[in-house]
Amino acid sequence: MELIKQIANRYDIISLIGQGGMADVFKAKDIILNRIVAIKVLRPKLSDDAMTLVRFQREASAASRLSHPNVVDIYDVGEYEGMHYIVMEYIRGRTLKQMIAQRGALSVSESIHIMMQLTSAICHAHAHHIIHRDIKPQNVLVKDDGTVKITDFGIAIANDAVQLTLNNAVMGSAHYLAPETAQGKDATEQVDIYSLGIVFYELLTGDVPFHGKTPTEIAVKHLREPIPYVRDFNASIPQSVENIILKATAKNPANRYMKTDDMLDDLEHCMDWNRRNESRIEFEAPNITKVDVNDGHVQVEYSDEPVKEEKKPIQWKSVGLGLIAVSLICALILLSATASGKIKIDGFLGYETIPDVVDQNYTDAELALKKHNFHNIKVKKVLSDTVPKDEVISTNYDSGEVIQSSNQIVLTVSKGPGYFVKDFTGRTISDVRKEIKESGVKLTIKIKYKDVADTDPNIVLSQRGIKAGKRIDPNKKQTITFTVSRYPSIVIPEKLIGMEVNAAKEYLNDKGIAVVLSGVSNDNEQGYVVSVDPVVGARYTQEGSDSVVTLFYE
Repeated sequence: MELIKQIANRYDIISLIGQGGMADVFKAKDIILNRIVAIKVLRPKLSDDAMTLVRFQREASAASRLSHPNVVDIYDVGEYEGMHYIVMEYIRGRTLKQMIAQRGALSVSESIHIMMQLTSAICHAHAHHIIHRDIKPQNVLVKDDGTVKITDFGIAIANDAVQLTLNNAVMGSAHYLAPETAQGKDATEQVDIYSLGIVFYELLTGDVPFHGKTPTEIAVKHLREPIPYVRDFNASIPQSVENIILKATAKNPANRYMKTDDMLDDLEHCMDWNRRNESRIEFEAPNITKVDVNDGHVQVEYSDEPVKEEKKPIQWKSVGLGLIAVSLICALILLSATASGKIKIDGFLGYETIPDVVDQNYTDAELALKKHNFHNIKVKKVLSDTVPKDEVISTNYDSGEVIQSSNQIVLTVSKGPGYFVKDFTGRTISDVRKEIKESGVKLTIKIKYKDVADTDPNIVLSQRGIKAGKRIDPNKKQTITFTVSRYPSIVIPEKLIGMEVNAAKEYLNDKGIAVVLSGVSNDNEQGYVVSVDPVVGARYTQEGSDSVVTLFYE
């Protein structure tokens, strides 16, 4: 694409910030409203393609009907010199996909926080009869303060919209595609719910559930294979959280959440105390007998009959003889082990049975252990986002295990959730101080100032000591160092007097000082500084572009 400098005599292009399959995205400045925006420009070669143009215009139409804190705002739509463009909110940050790639699996609490924002945005879209159909981390922008914004409504459909392809063919990303979409069925709100469930899975595990060499191969896995359990990846994830994913990604839409409002309600309450012992939900998988792929559609044949296993009749005589033989063998083993001391019997020879103390308050757990004659007890406290403070997370022995009562019992106890260190860059240091103070975390703030001419003062430029995204113990004293901007400030030096004027100007510019020259010199001669305003010895601070040092020369 030929370099664009300005669009519609209003938007000055600053830089190219992204490229998609059909459009380029630029960072620009709205010179009328004096604000930074993002502009998506349809590539010229695609402007004549009716389907691409409809998709591009649909994105503008769908998104402009929405007003929600987690949906990217649309400011303007138009055509300029044959270019179709959409002007939207500029988000300083990265995509959710980039965030997962950099950090891997996120914590349970952070994943839920992100999902509540995304699901709330899709609830708003559904309330306006808009189905997104392409929900994936690549289409979610994450601001520096943790706010997420969903974008790219390019294949969204409204209840009054025409389809972009015959029979509503497969669209969107195969990794997040609902099974019914792969079969070319009409899109409902539940295709978005399925995609939200896959995104939730990826947040908690750092990867998508299914992989394949082709999109069709992945789509078939969404149809046939059960989604892996996230608790197999991380056993500390509560069952109530895993159940949200299982329900959102049910193969049969009838088993899925009917509305995104229902999914949002579960996200808001999945960490409630009364849901801590929830059982895993299970759905009967469809009995697929045949899968064919034709013209991009996945055709599936089902059977209403459940798969039956042939049961062999029980040979009771053989069972009886087997039981007698096993009993004799067990008796012999028991006699031998007892004689050698390998058998441990509760209450004999100093052996006791470990009681189940997991999920108890650690003081209650200690009392329970002492009642069973275990007195060598050590408490190890760790941070946990899922287990309440002072509750036992685990022990070094399993409950029911018979051990010597003199053995040391280690109780791993929750300290409660850690403090999530944000990326504070770009914010004022006063806001950062206030937020850290209100959080109650024992975090010492050190500040190093840096003279910056083109940045407002008191803005955090960088942070060191504790990386963004790390969780720390809020009760442990730690130090974080911020580099903060300030206006350049100098004492006007005496050496400027008599200096060649351009050399003097360059000297001040290098220190971030704006300079104005005043004087007349012969074209064949160099000008030399005769006086300065402010005067030599005065302190001068560069406060924005309105203040200058004047060099008078002859």
